[in-house]
Order: sequence, then C-alpha cells, then structure tokens
Amino acid sequence: MKITKLERFVTAVPHIPSIEKSRPGHYRDNPITIIRVHTDEGIVGIGEGGRGDLMEEIESKWLGVDPLSLNLTSMGGAIAMACFDIVGKALGVPAYRLMGTKHWDQVPVGWWSPPLEPAEFAAMAEEGARKGYRTHKLKARPWNIVETVDLMTKAAGPDYGIIVDPNFTFGDLTTSLRLARQLEGYNIQAFEDPFQYLPGWHQYSHFRQHSIIPLAPHLHDPKVMMSAIRADAADMFNMGGTVEGVLVMAGMAEAAGLPVWLQVVGLGLGISGAYGTHVHAVVRNAKIPSDSLHFTRENDLIGGALEPVNGLVTVPDAPGLGVELDVAALERYRVG
Repeated sequence: MKITKLERFVTAVPHIPSIEKSRPGHYRDNPITIIRVHTDEGIVGIGEGGRGDLMEEIESKWLGVDPLSLNLTSMGGAIAMACFDIVGKALGVPAYRLMGTKHWDQVPVGWWSPPLEPAEFAAMAEEGARKGYRTHKLKARPWNIVETVDLMTKAAGPDYGIIVDPNFTFGDLTTSLRLARQLEGYNIQAFEDPFQYLPGWHQYSHFRQHSIIPLAPHLHDPKVMMSAIRADAADMFNMGGTVEGVLVMAGMAEAAGLPVWLQVVGLGLGISGAYGTHVHAVVRNAKIPSDSLHFTRENDLIGGALEPVNGLVTVPDAPGLGVELDVAALERYRVG
C-alpha cells in the first residue's frame, strides 16, 4: 500500500455562542486544516491539524509512504490520525485496536469555559448541567475565581464538579493556598497548574500537605511526571502526546495509584475528537473527563457522530476512526 494523494482543506468553524463571544474571530485567526489521504488500494483516511497549522509541506513528506510500515503509536498530528484511519480500514478494525486494550465503551468528557466574567461562567455552568455534563473545566483567574465558583455552584448545583485551570496565573504557593481555603466548601475536583513548577516540586508537595483540593499538573514528559510522583506532588495528571507517550505516562500514574485525564486534542473538530476518543478508550486509569472539545464548535464536520450524551461519548466500533467527513459542511466552512 502507498499514499498516492493528499488533499488539504483549511477551515474556519466558529465556536458555540457562549464561547465565541469571549474570543471573537479566534477561529478565523487559527484555522484548522483537514486532510484526506488517498492510497493506491482505494482506502482513504482523514486527519485534522492543530489550530493555525496549514500543513503546506505535508504532501512532499508523505507521498509514496506505506501506512502499514509506520509505527503509528509514536506519531502525532493529522497524518497519524489519517494513517490510523487507513490502517484500521485496511485491517477491518477500529483504531483503538491498533493502540492497545480497550477499557472503555464510553468515555467521559467535560464542559469547558474560556476566561469569562463570573456571571458568564455561571450561565455556562447552567448550560453544561442542562446538557448532562458532570464536570466543568474553566480558565480561571485569581481576582474572581471565588465569586465565579460560588455563582457556578448556585446555577448548576452542589454536585456539579469544577476543575480550576488558572494556567499558572495564581502565581505562587501562598496565593494558591489562600484561594484553596476559600474554595474548600465547593465541589472542586482539581487545581490544574495553579502556579509554576520548580525543581524538586517542593511547593506542590507543600500545597498537598495543607489543602484538601487535588492538584493536577498538566504534563507531556514522562521524566517530569516521574519527578512529580516521587515528590508526592500530584493527586492526578492531565496529559497529552502520542499514543505511545500517553500509555507510558498513564502506566506510571496508575502504578502510583493516580488517575489521569487526556488533552490529546483540545479545541478541535470532530476528526480529532474521534482520535482522542480512541486514545482514551485504551487508557485504563483515564477516569476523569477529557479535554476533547469537538462539541464546542457550531459544526464538528463529522455530522455530530460523537455528540456527548450526559457527558459521555461512545467509542466508535467501525473500522479506522469510525467517523466520516461531512463534505457539505467542509465546503461551507472552507477558507483555503
């Protein structure tokens, strides 16, 4: 089998209104490229690039390559998705069979908010709870996080779980502990990256000794994860990377008795959502809702095939990625 042709479609798909209003035009500045990879056996695979990646050189690199000869689990990006799709179709198996042992028939996903004002966060929490999500991750800031969580809880109820992701903006250990104490009466499922990591993880270890709120570093490097585990500096991990890297890191966390969640793709479309769903299916300790957020766009370009129901996405069992490109939608949102 050989790759004979690669088609590239640059798309700009807006986010749903509750997200779009906080980042107007972001989808135009960061278009997503869809690829369709053809083989000499008539099998076609689909893949999706990262935000802003136009993949202009992809054809020269991959023409003539045999997808069956590749170590797919060590690859990432759109070409990996397309080749998992091709090889799965060629062998008649879903992509997760090429990745590992399936542990989940349905995988949990979480609702998500960009930085907003407290009342807007609350409105999104009410929306998320109404749609059946059980966990809501928000891009938090220290000056309004306490008011935000209080309003979200009033809007969505005390059982609605909240993951607080400040992207290090809580600044330091002292501020993070102060905010944690103010939030301990709410259903906070994790602080993700409240402040910067330092060698030895001493401040993260100190936080864990003085707060009941779980800590979740967002990591991509197994060596860094090992150092955090040895320092007793984490309660769980958010992680991403290749299938191979994810399985190595998930295994390390599982050996330490820690759960994980996956951010393999993030704010993408349906093809990357399908890929992330297959990866999640083979990670036994991926018990926390993932950051696979294809449902936060007004169109996922796969006809809504993986729309969450009560915060769960069913893992496709059809060969390859198990989803098809909605060609009409692709043309509607195509910009290049």
